[in-house]
Amino acid sequence: MAPMTSSPGPAARPLLNRRLAEFGTTIFAEMSALAARTGAINLGQGFPDTDGPESVREAAVRALRDGRGNQYPPGDGVPELRTAIAAHQADRYGLAYDPGTEVLVTTGATEAIAASLLALVEPGDEVVALEPYYDSYAASIALAGGTRVPVTLRPRDGRFRLDLDELRAAVTPRTRLLLINTPHNPTGTVLTRAELTEIARLAVERDLLVLTDEVYEHLVFAEPAGSADGGDGADGAEEADAGGHVPLATLPGMRERTLTISSAGKTFSFTGWKVGWVTGPPPLVAAVRSAKQFLTYVSGGPFQYAVAEALSLPRAYFDGLRTELRAKRDLLARGLTEAGFAVYLPAGTYFITTDVRPLGERDGFAFCRALPERAGVVAIPNAVFYDDREAGAPFVRFAFCKREEVLLEAVHRLKQLTT
Repeated sequence: MAPMTSSPGPAARPLLNRRLAEFGTTIFAEMSALAARTGAINLGQGFPDTDGPESVREAAVRALRDGRGNQYPPGDGVPELRTAIAAHQADRYGLAYDPGTEVLVTTGATEAIAASLLALVEPGDEVVALEPYYDSYAASIALAGGTRVPVTLRPRDGRFRLDLDELRAAVTPRTRLLLINTPHNPTGTVLTRAELTEIARLAVERDLLVLTDEVYEHLVFAEPAGSADGGDGADGAEEADAGGHVPLATLPGMRERTLTISSAGKTFSFTGWKVGWVTGPPPLVAAVRSAKQFLTYVSGGPFQYAVAEALSLPRAYFDGLRTELRAKRDLLARGLTEAGFAVYLPAGTYFITTDVRPLGERDGFAFCRALPERAGVVAIPNAVFYDDREAGAPFVRFAFCKREEVLLEAVHRLKQLTT
């Protein structure tokens, strides 16, 4: 019997909601399956291949054994975690949030994004987002009935840069919300304080809501001048505001209109726990809560207690994580350069974006689908993160959040492309 692809009856139509019809299976599922089938090293999906701190893992085990979180936790998240998130925002950035009304725990940042857009966007609303973008942005905007308006980051002087004039021109009377991601996945760009100040000025001037995805807030690298492709890349310390993350909510006029999203997965290397959060003013957080309660309602009870302890780890942990990942970034960047790629050295995140044209290639999709057989490595074509597929066609993303020996073997294999 053939599978059913449309509704029965005279008014037959496709089974899948039209708003999701353009998305299909994610590129991550496709490439991970390709890695499994070929035995290739998977540098596609952004998850570490080692667990995070043992003390944090043991905190989850302790919570399980003590019966904390084994039943439904509070809908807003356990008080210990909400308090820890508020303390983190105050200690790191001077942002004071009430854990009772201005902090909401979610099932990872992905649910936080979906719930925020479902809560705040209606059919006909426009959402301006930086392109290339994390793939769930487009799907969540579509589910809300909104229209995505991409503003493309374009490569220049060794990094992908935001054109502030293009951003301003993208805002229309129908614009409801700006969706900002910094540190930026997939390009690794970290927006400067000057760029963020202009975004804030625009948001205040046009009375826009702002949703910021800051899951890589603790993975900002102060990099040397220049870039791995030999360009004139700007000094990373200056580009990343002296090596630190600048939340948009800290800028004048922004706290009252900004929802800030982050999560534990990238910072503590427990991506499977799916513990994220939203901070913002009470009316915005209440709106997100109204949508979130009909998605997962609650999840990850014991893990929430563990993440509360993780957020109080000493600064040395966060500094050590950055140092370790920067070394891995540099290792993979050198190897990719030696293998013939043009490399854009990221100022943050888990990812390096490369240009395959120096290898005589132009189609990132075709290149990535052939790469496991050619070199035994899996990567992600950046074009999947673009509305303008041609703009992203030559770019390919590699993840460096893996063990050093895995990266060294991947580099060894990739060098076969030019031999």
